[in-house]
Amino acid sequence: MELRQLEYFVAVAEERNFTRAAERVHISQSGVSAQIRQLERELGAELFDRSARTVTLTPAGKAALDHARDALTAAGAVGQAVDEVTDLIRGRVTVGMVPGCTITPLFEALAAFHTAHPGVEIVLLEDASDRLADGVRTGALDLALLGAAARTPEGLDAHTVVSERLVAAVPAGHPLEKRRRVTLRDLAAHPVVCMPPGSGLRAVLDQACAAQGVEPAVALEASAADAIAGLAARGLGVAVLSESMADAYRDRLTAHVIADAHVPALLALVWRPARNPALRALLTHCRRAFGGNTAGPGPDDRPGTRG
Repeated sequence: MELRQLEYFVAVAEERNFTRAAERVHISQSGVSAQIRQLERELGAELFDRSARTVTLTPAGKAALDHARDALTAAGAVGQAVDEVTDLIRGRVTVGMVPGCTITPLFEALAAFHTAHPGVEIVLLEDASDRLADGVRTGALDLALLGAAARTPEGLDAHTVVSERLVAAVPAGHPLEKRRRVTLRDLAAHPVVCMPPGSGLRAVLDQACAAQGVEPAVALEASAADAIAGLAARGLGVAVLSESMADAYRDRLTAHVIADAHVPALLALVWRPARNPALRALLTHCRRAFGGNTAGPGPDDRPGTRG
């Protein structure tokens, strides 16, 4: 008795027709018939009543059907178990992250995963948040750390790492330095230095401005917080950053939470339901590394992380 014979038997039983069953299993009708006859000879009983136009199960066929299905399910489970072990021996996982990312829990998770599964190739790519989300949706990426506005991308599983407000950061002597309250209209009165379209922070800024009917004058764009802060410190514009990002530059810049920008800036891990065994293993390490770290990065997590 062979698994393929059981597969053909189940197909004929469910389709109630040899021709349709043959199409389902992608072999000729004569091939299906021959294998079923061989199975019947081995079992010593006919499995189908072929006397009518529609094929029906004999009592012996009815008794065998559930067991045949169970056998096929068990065989599939064996194959899946072997595949999972194989994937964790010589598989591949592709991870995306925003440019300039230095969130250490992600690196700790990758290191722990590599130690546990040294045969799995890790591919790490940088890109803008919107393209990272698209990459996860299409399967080009297994996992991504990206920025988002208010909510994580639809259709993807996610773990929010950071949720923060936008700030306006200015150097000493700037008209906004001593203000007790800064609004989007205050921001719009000055040149702005911010991240480019496609980044999570830019999406937050654009959504907040649209809600208030404000059009800021974006003078310069940069993908890394270091660059944005450096340009603002030299008087080239007001830096728009998240709270924890701006905190790293408090020796050069004074940061004010933008009072009417209520949309939070998120940093999140996103993935599709994890069919890839290597991804499932990596997610376990990510959860351990990030833990309950949802309020903001720690002291070792430098800025430039929310693209």
